[in-house]
Amino acid sequence: MRFDLTDLRLFLHVVETSSITQGAQRANMALASASARIRGMEAALGVPLFERGRRGVRPTPAGRSLTHHARTIQHQLELMAGELGTYARGLRGHVRLMSNTAALIEFLPEALGQFLTSHPNVDVDLEERPSDVIVEAVAQGAADLGIVADTIDLGKLERRPFRQDQLVAILPRTRQDFAKRRTLAFDEILREEFVGLTHGNPLQDHIVRHAARAGRNLTFRVRLGSLDAVCALVAQGVGVGIVPGTTARRCQRSMPIRALKLIDPWALRTLTICARRFDELSPHAQELVRHLGRGQRIELDSSLSAT
Repeated sequence: MRFDLTDLRLFLHVVETSSITQGAQRANMALASASARIRGMEAALGVPLFERGRRGVRPTPAGRSLTHHARTIQHQLELMAGELGTYARGLRGHVRLMSNTAALIEFLPEALGQFLTSHPNVDVDLEERPSDVIVEAVAQGAADLGIVADTIDLGKLERRPFRQDQLVAILPRTRQDFAKRRTLAFDEILREEFVGLTHGNPLQDHIVRHAARAGRNLTFRVRLGSLDAVCALVAQGVGVGIVPGTTARRCQRSMPIRALKLIDPWALRTLTICARRFDELSPHAQELVRHLGRGQRIELDSSLSAT
């Protein structure tokens, strides 16, 4: 059998998107050409690599085996590119990074922007995923690095601290019952009507689990797709919400909301950088880890609850 690197990259794109069409788009390849390459790989192996269904494609047992080997080859190529980059200035590096919602929205843009500006020969493939999905992807080699909440079991993955994520309760500024407060406990607002994030959002699921442990089901008036949208509807008096403190601080500049720090221990989370082994990462990925680790932890300051 003879596969080239283009075949293997296309194959991995198809696996990651569960679609030959989307895989071809990622590979900058015409659909007909991509389909022909996949058929050629299956003919060379003598076994199908994908099961076709109405919702896309998924790898067969042979396809899963090839996925493992293709990712290993891709990882070795990244290592080679990184090491040669020490000697060849023009060689580009590539780092696959997955992040949960809180890190992606509030912390990564500035830190990643600084890194990319100072490392023009490095590209970062960034995807937003729930923390449990990220852990599995890093463990299987589908991502070089992940940023997850410390509430998730990392198994055998190595970890390094990234930032602290303090959750706060937000209320419309017109509410007077908490006007003189700077902090509160979660159980003080459990009977409120909530503005929340969509079903399946990792942050919202985290909050709902702690409400259940307190013996309550949260009442949602509406669920939205972004933290800024949650703040906007809270500002209009639709309900209360729980968001990261950095989100509340930013939105307070333009929205009439009040934020109170949640004193519950679970409301202070450490966002963690994880990898299979940090010392086995490509030099580009190791440099990204060092850069992300230089940031200062962001604490909830007294200005957050100012009117």
